[in-house]
Amino acid sequence: MSKESILLSIQRVVGNNIVMAFDESTDIEYVLLGKGLGFAAKNITTLSTDDDRIEKRFRLEDREQLMNHPSFFEDIDHKAMEISDQIIQMIEKRFNKTLHNKIYLALPSHIQFTVYRVRHQMEITNPFLYETQVCFPQEYEVALQALQMICRAFDITIPEDEAGFLTYHIHSAVSHVPVGQLVKMSTLLGKLQAMIEQEKQITFQQGSMNQVRLMIHLRFSLERIVQGSLVENLLIQPIREQYAEEYILANKMKIVMEKELNVSIPEDEVCFLTMHLYRLFRTYQP
Repeated sequence: MSKESILLSIQRVVGNNIVMAFDESTDIEYVLLGKGLGFAAKNITTLSTDDDRIEKRFRLEDREQLMNHPSFFEDIDHKAMEISDQIIQMIEKRFNKTLHNKIYLALPSHIQFTVYRVRHQMEITNPFLYETQVCFPQEYEVALQALQMICRAFDITIPEDEAGFLTYHIHSAVSHVPVGQLVKMSTLLGKLQAMIEQEKQITFQQGSMNQVRLMIHLRFSLERIVQGSLVENLLIQPIREQYAEEYILANKMKIVMEKELNVSIPEDEVCFLTMHLYRLFRTYQP
């Protein structure tokens, strides 16, 4: 490997000629184009930028240049691209925010794979559908509309579970949180609820006010942690002393969150969680 070359981590093989890759040293995402490159990358985890098979390398920010390149369309169905543009316009109008550039490639790729699964009678199930509905209600509403658009465009029936996966893409584009991180967070929400139920020997009824409040609080807490947008807690010491039992549970949850998200969680956030647990247990009704 030459001095100027960079080792990129392969994120996804989009098609025979397109690979999505990531430079961990700079946090830059790339789209790599090359004849047969995707096929060759299926059995490896990294690619060097000086690999002869790479004909073009684009940062995801270079959307206009990327989409003008003819090789970009070779592996993605034109109809998937067309319906993706319509959905993206709908998202931009609904949230009035600048979307992350990754959605321009990730969404048509996802739609194409979904259509493939339906047409080949492959089951689509989403174990976190309810949590997704509760935590991202606005995005989920848009996802349901997007799902109907896809069904009409391809003349197929897609289960509602798919709306949950589309919600991830929508929220990721709006919040700039990677889809993979959102999937981790959904899994983590279930684990944290199970921890609370086991610790306190209680069971939250799905859809109950207590469960909804818990999901929403944990969702915003996890997003603050992942995005690093933390809030100072000026009552750390009183909270530790007055709510000792809840503080112990919050610290157990902290250990799980740090392991799952690979981040460090400050004491301020642990104490916010402690307060929420205290209010939760005071108002809990079986």
